[in-house]
Amino acid sequence: MNKDNSTSVTDFVLSGLGNKDDLQLLIFFIFLILYIITLVANLTIMIISVTDASLHTPMYFFLYNVAFLDICYSSVVVPKMLTDLMSQNKMISFYGCILQIHCFHFFGSTEAILFTVMSYDRFVAIAQPLRYTTIMSFDVCCGLAACSWVVGFFHALIHSIMTAKLPYCGPNVVQHFYCDVKPVVNLACTDVSFNLKLLVRVTGTLTSVTLMLIILSYIFISKYLLKIKTSQGRRRALSTCSGHFTVVTLQYGTALFIYMRPSTKDSLDQDRAAAIMFSAITPAFNPIIYTLRNKDMSKALKKLLKISH
Repeated sequence: MNKDNSTSVTDFVLSGLGNKDDLQLLIFFIFLILYIITLVANLTIMIISVTDASLHTPMYFFLYNVAFLDICYSSVVVPKMLTDLMSQNKMISFYGCILQIHCFHFFGSTEAILFTVMSYDRFVAIAQPLRYTTIMSFDVCCGLAACSWVVGFFHALIHSIMTAKLPYCGPNVVQHFYCDVKPVVNLACTDVSFNLKLLVRVTGTLTSVTLMLIILSYIFISKYLLKIKTSQGRRRALSTCSGHFTVVTLQYGTALFIYMRPSTKDSLDQDRAAAIMFSAITPAFNPIIYTLRNKDMSKALKKLLKISH
């Protein structure tokens, strides 16, 4: 990714969370606690998924991937934000900024695709329980996960390359607490309407298509749930879906709010508030939601805690 010849900016300055100097220490500790929860909770899910033989199923294989992505996703943004909160120097290099854009969209879009794969997995488990292990074989699961990572990588590459190719002549203050496409391209000294349209169309299409596939999966899941005669069977089936559905609602709600709207000065402030939700809060609460709403995961966690004691 080579910078344009007319680019004079070598560093960007992140504006952070706004003029909240009197609250910076409190904000620092809140996000530090959220980040620690993100690391501990998601690492716990990864450990449980590997060590507990009863969880060696496709569902938990994908959940392992999501937990790993949540750690990566949050780590792209939060450590830099924490450093900036305690520092007067909020600079980030040009290439560091482009890398942050790439990684943020890479991990975010990969997770969105994996959520779609997980909804398909739940549909197969409920609709075809006798053929489930055959349809969702280990090779198929690895292939679906690999495709999610590859598509996510190239989706992010489009945005990082298109953002890096723009000329930046100054100013260099990014009105955000991390580098994202909208606030960065708005600093370019050229017309960026194409880049903003590309963001809405490409990211918007990815988000909309994956969300529609998830909704479609749950429509078919609902159809098959009605066929389960025992209330206990329905509750068990619902317990494996409810956590996923809750997480999807949180994640997609904020993503659609940010990337499906046109960019304006006021929208950037709203984007910053929404970004806090899915960069720091949802990665911390996703594993908690999965654990509390999943009996198998809760049982495995209790077993792990007993062993540790």
